[in-house]
Amino acid sequence: MPAKPDFSPVVATRDFIFGDDRPFAQCHASTVLRNAKGEFLVAWFGGTHEKHDDVGIWFSRGRPGAWTPPVEIAKLREDAHWNPVLARSPKGEIVLFFKVGKTIDEWETWYKVSTDEGTTWSDARELVPGDKGGRGPVRNKPIVLSNGDWLAPSSNEKNRVWNAFTDRSADNGQTWEMSGFLTLNRDSVPGEGVIQPTLWESAPGKVHMLLRSSAGVICRSDSDDYGLHWTPVCKTALPNPNSGIDLAPLPGNRLAVVFNRDDKNWGARRPLSVAVSTDNGLSWSTPLDLETGEEGDEYSYPSVISFGDTLAITYTWKRQRIRFLEVVIPPAADH
Repeated sequence: MPAKPDFSPVVATRDFIFGDDRPFAQCHASTVLRNAKGEFLVAWFGGTHEKHDDVGIWFSRGRPGAWTPPVEIAKLREDAHWNPVLARSPKGEIVLFFKVGKTIDEWETWYKVSTDEGTTWSDARELVPGDKGGRGPVRNKPIVLSNGDWLAPSSNEKNRVWNAFTDRSADNGQTWEMSGFLTLNRDSVPGEGVIQPTLWESAPGKVHMLLRSSAGVICRSDSDDYGLHWTPVCKTALPNPNSGIDLAPLPGNRLAVVFNRDDKNWGARRPLSVAVSTDNGLSWSTPLDLETGEEGDEYSYPSVISFGDTLAITYTWKRQRIRFLEVVIPPAADH
């Protein structure tokens, strides 16, 4: 296995999107996107607590130190709203996906569109009308493949049995076709299974995913045909306590993954760390802890994007705030 790369990250910005004077008791599952103006768009779900009927999708935009006050951007009915995902469509529109439903087993996927870089938004539409269980991106951002297709990282949670798949649109999001569930050896991955993939394309047609799992580690699968078929799920060496992960490519064929690194299923959601790969995810640098805290603290569900050598990261901070970081990842040192 190639040697682990050295890297010397610099946390350039550490901010909160809002303070303690907030219009909801708890918040979770943020998503971040950078618009053409250089502003950051951030969405999350907030309300009394996760799963409560009053939970809606909240939104802010701006820059570190200058964020707009949180606004509830989506509340379709008195059911819990979940897992917003911001993405840019192949046509250049900004799309906000989110889930609605009393339970994850039966949630629906809805979306809104902005044609003015996140200033105003359309009415909500259902992504796949009548679907119960979730289509499109389940938590992490979709990617636009080199052939123009849009590939969404998806998963299904039915009766505590978890399965991952991808959802594809070849017509700019008008229609979607889901892959089959990934092949998973449940003796190797005990417990619930795998969910919430994060995707990247390393070369035309070569698509890869990392997955949250119940095995105490992050898992992986790969495709040679633009995500139509996937290899059986395998374990990586990266620990994970069954908590959300996200990944972003960096210049120089580098990858950055943000994750919790406890190795127990349903373990501690602290610390929150970043690691870098220079060999397409085969090996990873020693993790850098972005947030450590104390026993019982939660720093989780990162969303990460890149621009140049900089990562923009948002994550849940103790279920009370959404933290924003800018982390500069210089190229690996030569030896």
